Amino acid sequence: MNLIVTCARNLEGETEEEIIDILDELGDPDVKISVSNMSGIITVQTKLDPIEVVRKMKEMLLDEPWSIRYCLRVIPIQKIVETNLEKIQECISSISDKIEENESYRILIEKRNSDISSKEIITNIANQIKNKVSLDFPDKIILIEILGIVTGISLIKKSDILSLEKTKRSMSE
Repeated sequence: MNLIVTCARNLEGETEEEIIDILDELGDPDVKISVSNMSGIITVQTKLDPIEVVRKMKEMLLDEPWSIRYCLRVIPIQKIVETNLEKIQECISSISDKIEENESYRILIEKRNSDISSKEIITNIANQIKNKVSLDFPDKIILIEILGIVTGISLIKKSDILSLEKTKRSMSE
């Protein structure tokens, strides 16, 4: 998977059709989708760059706010590891050098169906990274999406996540 899509409970089918249509329009007619056993969570495998997909979906929303109805959040995933403290740490240390020396960062963990300790993950990762932490305005976000036994990891900017609500709200301001 390289995208996690959230939707309202019981609208997974409609959301799946919507994301298939959107990705087809963006140039990937061969998308692989799994509706997870967690309500409102769909995982997507596309050959397109997940961050680029989010950017283009934001553009679609700005042009035609009604064009996206079911996808509530679209989250790009760059790496997949087993949900295990060492594996998560190894993965993050392999991408953390992409945080420039002068950039601040924040660790963001979304945990579903797992009892792994968020505090332990944050402590272990923060000890590896020398950069300044900024909870409010980080230059980069280390995103850790735990879905049971699988964890998706990304090093992104805040703008690399599509939130339907936030995007529509910013359009009306």
